[in-house]
Amino acid sequence: MTSTSTPPGLARFNDLEEHAALAVLHEACASTAWARRLLAARPYATPEALYSASDAAMAELGEADLAQAMAGHPPIGRPEPGDPTSAREQSGMAGAADGLKAEMLELNLAYQERFGHVFLICATGRTGEEMRDAVKERIGNPPEREREIVRTELGRINRIRLARIVEED
Repeated sequence: MTSTSTPPGLARFNDLEEHAALAVLHEACASTAWARRLLAARPYATPEALYSASDAAMAELGEADLAQAMAGHPPIGRPEPGDPTSAREQSGMAGAADGLKAEMLELNLAYQERFGHVFLICATGRTGEEMRDAVKERIGNPPEREREIVRTELGRINRIRLARIVEED
């Protein structure tokens, strides 16, 4: 089932019992439909095959499934306490000045009021200022356009999180 070229983390993921693999996938993305699609395609020969399956599953999510995926993400600037993943991904806001944090809170609330969900962006490697500028730019989008941007951002986040699974020793 696994060859010598399969990274150890991917080989372990391929070999997990279904319930354990589902739990691992739910840590990457809160959408049950997305996770089930990835489970159904195991085993994966390469990390790229896993990432491609993730992209395809994300593209197929309906509105309710997309909402479920978004619900698994805390607002930018307020990572879940005790969640090292969200803290790491949002580290660009950790050292931000109090004024920027307050501005981001206001923008998050305005965005959520406009679109009905948290502002979602692949925050990995972005500064607090970049995230603030992104929410300012995107808050004026039509809802349909914003929904597709969110889908793309979720796909990026999922790839980063899946890469961590694949690269685990």
